[in-house]
This record gives sequence, C-alpha cells and structure tokens, in this order.
Amino acid sequence: MIFKGKAWKFGANIDTDAIIPARYLNTSVPEELAKHCMEDADPEFPRKVSAGDIIVADKNFGCGSSREHAPIAIKYAGVSCVIAPTFARIFYRNAINIGLPILECEEAAQGIKEGDVVEVNTDTGLIKNVTTGAEFQAAPFPRFIEKIMAAGGLMPYVKERKKNHG
Repeated sequence: MIFKGKAWKFGANIDTDAIIPARYLNTSVPEELAKHCMEDADPEFPRKVSAGDIIVADKNFGCGSSREHAPIAIKYAGVSCVIAPTFARIFYRNAINIGLPILECEEAAQGIKEGDVVEVNTDTGLIKNVTTGAEFQAAPFPRFIEKIMAAGGLMPYVKERKKNHG
C-alpha cells in the first residue's frame, strides 16, 4: 500500500488520552471519535487534517490505556498512517487490528517536519519526504500483517478467510 499526505508532527509519549480524550469515550461511533482526534494535543487538528494525511510523532506513541478508540479515532479522522520511532505495544496491536498502518522509523520521525509532504510504501517500508527529497527505511510489515491491513483490519480479515476457507 502506498500513502501520500501532509505530515502532522507530535512529540514523545503521546498517550491515548491525548489521541482521544476520555470525555468522548461515551461513544464508540468512529465518525464521532474522529471529530475529537488529537484535540488535546492540537485543538485545531480535527478541523485541519485531510484524508490521507500522516501523523509523525516521537517515541512511545499511543502509550497509556489499552483503548482501541485511539487508533479508530485516528483512522476515521482520515489519517492514512502513523510514523514514530516506537509505539506502545498495545496501541501497535490495536492499530493493526483496525487496519491503521503504523511504521517504526526514528530517522523519518526526526527528518520530517510538520507540513512536509510524505509518501509511505508499507510493502517495502520506504518513507519519502517529498518536500525535501530525503528517504528513510522502516521495516516493512510481515506478509500476514499486510494481509490484515489489506482487508481493513483483523475482523474483516477473519471474515474473509472464513468465507474463502469454509
């Protein structure tokens, strides 16, 4: 999969409360969650982000609680993928489960500035800063994760496999 969009920069240790504040957890409707995505970190983000944009953050993105509302809010806000040096493990798993591509690459996280246009190839792990011409290499997803992502997440993947394999 190839994604291209404008970069939105965030710092280290962005926790799930910053991604989707707890005061909005009275709903699990993805479109409603998206309206409040990252608003405690950047109050204008939900109104400024465009479909296909990319979040670039520092280390330990998605730390805190295990709520899967966080990657859902990001995905439904239109963000195509997230790049960071490291992710909290539960956030990493939840992102894959809902089909939100995330790539670990410290060099890209440091070498991309807010507003840069970025192109990401999740099949190869290549991250290009189109604005500056710089290229960075993240580890590509293993084949089984690529299949989950292509299906749109774990549940659609399981349903597809069940349908095709009885």
